[in-house]
Amino acid sequence: MNQKPSNAFVAAAWIALGIGMIGFIVGLWRSDMLLNEKGYYFTVLMFGLFAVISLQKAVRDKLEGIPVTEIYYGLSWFSTLLTITLLVIGLWNATLLPSEKGFYAFAFLLSLFGAITVQKNTRDSQIVNKNRDSE
Repeated sequence: MNQKPSNAFVAAAWIALGIGMIGFIVGLWRSDMLLNEKGYYFTVLMFGLFAVISLQKAVRDKLEGIPVTEIYYGLSWFSTLLTITLLVIGLWNATLLPSEKGFYAFAFLLSLFGAITVQKNTRDSQIVNKNRDSE
């Protein structure tokens, strides 16, 4: 299927990524956490975004028959699961209200979803443009 994603889907993906990231970061900025705690959660967010983009690319490459080493594929899955685990452990042990913990969890997951979707849309657009140029 070589169909470019619709503008509405592209916009929704960017909005999901933006809302998730901005919500998470603003929540950190306004929180009463120590600076090292804020740094931990910020690092987990950035690592998570990189991990899911890497995973999406590796999975897509494998599906399209583009060679992906098993170690890279495995590390992509491991990194993604590690970031989620690190967030869960951090929130489990945090002295935050349950509503704050839920806020961070959902903002994190929305950010990951948005990053995966933006990467997918970018890849789909490149494939459509490449196929159009080769005709």
